[in-house]
Amino acid sequence: MKTRILSNLIAFCFLLALSPQPIRSAEVAKSARPRIYDESADGSKQVTQALALAKKEHKNVLLQFGANWCGWCHRLHGLFESNKAIAEKLKQDYVVVLIDVNEDHNKETNMKYGHPTQFGLPAIVVLDADGKQLTTQDTGKLEEGDHHDPEKVMAFLKAWAPKR
Repeated sequence: MKTRILSNLIAFCFLLALSPQPIRSAEVAKSARPRIYDESADGSKQVTQALALAKKEHKNVLLQFGANWCGWCHRLHGLFESNKAIAEKLKQDYVVVLIDVNEDHNKETNMKYGHPTQFGLPAIVVLDADGKQLTTQDTGKLEEGDHHDPEKVMAFLKAWAPKR
């Protein structure tokens, strides 16, 4: 009797192991994320358009390299939109460009600015209105635990805002 129960238990575990895994909540959350990066956009054209606008409005350009699957990219973008002070600082001093780098998309743009994605995603590059690269930021340095620290982000934005 014990052998039969053990045999059935082993068979059940074997079948359970072969069955498709249930979808995990993190996978659902990932698939439900909005697409913040245009996966068909030409990064070089995006930068050219942003520089024209930045020159006209006396702003700098903030390039955020990332991908739609990147949770940290969504977190940073969410902070940019939800934190009133940060959103206002961005609006006042920057033209923000989200450059998709999924599967080497926009590889040339990434390389042009010194391969900022080598630090991981998202990566930030700030340009002046003439296109001169001012800084590259590993956004891991702006994190605190499981989020980007609003104070660190604001300090970064203030440090690289155009001088008026």
